[in-house]
Amino acid sequence: MLRFALSRIVMAIPTLLIVAVAVFVLIRLIPGDPAQLLLGDLATPASLADLRARLGLDQSWPVQFGIWFNNMLHGDLGQSINTGQPVLGLVWERFLVSARVVVAAVLFATLVAVPAGMIAAWKQNKTPDLFLVSAATLLVSIPTFWLGLLLLLFFGLKLQWLPVVGYVSISTDWKAGLLYLVMPVLTLFLHEIGVLMRMARASTLEVLRLDYITHARAKGLSESAVLIHHAFRNSFGPTWTLIGLVLGNLLGGIAVVETVFTIPGLGRLLVDAIFARDYPVIQGCLLFVAVTYVIVNLVVDLCYPLFDPRVTAE
Repeated sequence: MLRFALSRIVMAIPTLLIVAVAVFVLIRLIPGDPAQLLLGDLATPASLADLRARLGLDQSWPVQFGIWFNNMLHGDLGQSINTGQPVLGLVWERFLVSARVVVAAVLFATLVAVPAGMIAAWKQNKTPDLFLVSAATLLVSIPTFWLGLLLLLFFGLKLQWLPVVGYVSISTDWKAGLLYLVMPVLTLFLHEIGVLMRMARASTLEVLRLDYITHARAKGLSESAVLIHHAFRNSFGPTWTLIGLVLGNLLGGIAVVETVFTIPGLGRLLVDAIFARDYPVIQGCLLFVAVTYVIVNLVVDLCYPLFDPRVTAE
């Protein structure tokens, strides 16, 4: 187990380095001059040259990367051009907002989708299976922004049960904060439940065809015991992998949902920074999202032995 964990951690280090290089190069390929953007239209050639020297923009790309990478290792991602705030603190603050929505949605979707997928596999080609597969396909097919607008229209405008515009932090007022999170979480929950349910059904169907399941049934075990004690652990591995991918994608890719519900999350910060051409914030957001994705998938790999006994044996 320890050897497995160390091998996965060592494999993640070059991945993180490649991510840092990719983010640095992509930002440098964006058209425009950051120094000109900082100083505005009234900048003089002398002031531009002085600012480029202070920012290290007059150096070669390898030198710039070395400076930026060293600062990054010390927790310094620069300052926002628009607000002057430290990028790391700004990104972390917005990330916590996005994480509340994403983690809650994925957790609830997993708790519902995995049992539903197993039931669909158990009742293959019967009415429960056809109903669950149809519902999953429908939920996957609906765009999240459209689903969010429907929820706003129904629960916010028609029934007036939930607030429509704005955001309140849970740390400020936990009751109001939870009300503002209900519809964003519900939107992602409904979309991701379809994805996870289909994977849980497919992996359970594959496991139910194996010989040891037939042996368990031959011993006289009930179907519930076969599903829970024998099929679940081996069939959950692929679904667990998909959960990690979904979680990583959503943590950096819920800008549309955050825009619909006016949530000041990480995705919304990245979109606003792109429109404002705030290069340090764009670079910090991209790096943070990429690193988060790698770390989430590393945690998923490290948890694999808990669900798949074959990993521990190898």
